[in-house]
Amino acid sequence: MADQGLHQIQTQKLAIGPQMQQSLQILQAPALELRQIIQQEIEVNPVLEIETPETSIEDAIPDDPDDRSVDDGDIDALTQMDEEWREYWQQSRQQTAVRRSGDQERWQFIMDSIVAPTTLQEHLLSQLHTAEVRPQIAKQAEFLIGNLDDRGFLNTRIDDLSLHHAIPIDELRAAKQLLQSFDPVGVGSEDLRECLLVQLERLGKKQSLAWRLVDQFIDDLANKRYPVLARKLGVPLEQISRAADFISTLDPRPAQRFAVSNNNYVTPDVVVERQAGEWTAVMTNDDLPHLRISNTYKDLLARPGSNGEVREYVREKIRSGKFLIRSIHQRQNTIHRIATRILQHQREFLEKGAGFLRPLNMATVADEVGVHETTVSRAIAGKYISTPHGVFDMKFFFSHGVKTESGDDLSNTSVKNAIADLIKTEPKHKPLSDDKLAGLLDRQGIKVARRTVAKYREALGILPSHLRKSFS
Repeated sequence: MADQGLHQIQTQKLAIGPQMQQSLQILQAPALELRQIIQQEIEVNPVLEIETPETSIEDAIPDDPDDRSVDDGDIDALTQMDEEWREYWQQSRQQTAVRRSGDQERWQFIMDSIVAPTTLQEHLLSQLHTAEVRPQIAKQAEFLIGNLDDRGFLNTRIDDLSLHHAIPIDELRAAKQLLQSFDPVGVGSEDLRECLLVQLERLGKKQSLAWRLVDQFIDDLANKRYPVLARKLGVPLEQISRAADFISTLDPRPAQRFAVSNNNYVTPDVVVERQAGEWTAVMTNDDLPHLRISNTYKDLLARPGSNGEVREYVREKIRSGKFLIRSIHQRQNTIHRIATRILQHQREFLEKGAGFLRPLNMATVADEVGVHETTVSRAIAGKYISTPHGVFDMKFFFSHGVKTESGDDLSNTSVKNAIADLIKTEPKHKPLSDDKLAGLLDRQGIKVARRTVAKYREALGILPSHLRKSFS
């Protein structure tokens, strides 16, 4: 029988305090999220204020030798930190002053150009409201519009909709037929086959070879089994190929243009500039509030005869505000040092482009900056850097690599670009297999296995060779 009773076990656990959690949160936060964090802190901490040109910067605090509760060292450190932060911010503003006016104009143009996109449902309902149709059919058409997915297909077959919602099947079929007469062509279909057939019918191709391929052999068509289809239908391979090419011009996702775009406007945290012939990382700091401790509360802390409870409250808020300001300063400094190291390792990329990206791991940069590897990972999360070749996520510059025949390191990104270039120039009638691609890379001095080539090809979104083959 197991021994039952009370036992003491001594273990070691790492507990992260609230301030350390806040520091990590600030380090990891992207620029927009950081502004939200700062705004929240300003709302709960009355001693924090945003410095403006009109803000008083007089930091003189009267001495009170008889008041033992006043920590002169603390006040002196606070004043010094405030001056250092102001100097750091002023330098950052000078570096971005020339760029900011142009950036502000571009930002305003982008904001003025944004319009609320029309949804698929709104587009279809506007057509339904102008259609001459019986009210009951219009009601069911509106019901079907509410059951469309992002592709424009019905997410449930109408037989099931009829059964589950007790709607006459004839009404749903009439509503579906009405819906399929709307723009975009193919909307309201139950699957890809039906979607393509609707488009072919609208184009007057109902009796064509393309129609037969989609209607009866869509699986063979999707897998490019053109010789098999030619034998089944008894037609020349060239006709199958031409029909397949025509089918490829149809839209398999008719509602795609109404999809919400995920391409958000990105504000880089770092801008790469060439200064005196050297690549330099410049922090943008655009729209990042410059915080300082209010002189009013510093004066209140140093004022003789202040209530002890009030003084303790103010002291705690000042400590909290100081920690926040230091954390922001540390965040900016850490990101800048990491960006500087990235530029030192990626000079060839800056000079020549993405094909010359060098392998780089976070451990190397962490050692050079003097921080832990996890700190580098947190610091670059969600941060972007503007280079002469475009804006990139900072994680883009950290990748593993392969050894070339000459002994040089080549990044995964460069290998992928080499694969993409080979496929671009391959014979369309005889595309390169993964094995042949590996052999051609080997001739270039890049030694990678066939399975590695397959993995990189899939990452690039490129189909295997048998699906890239052209029969025309």
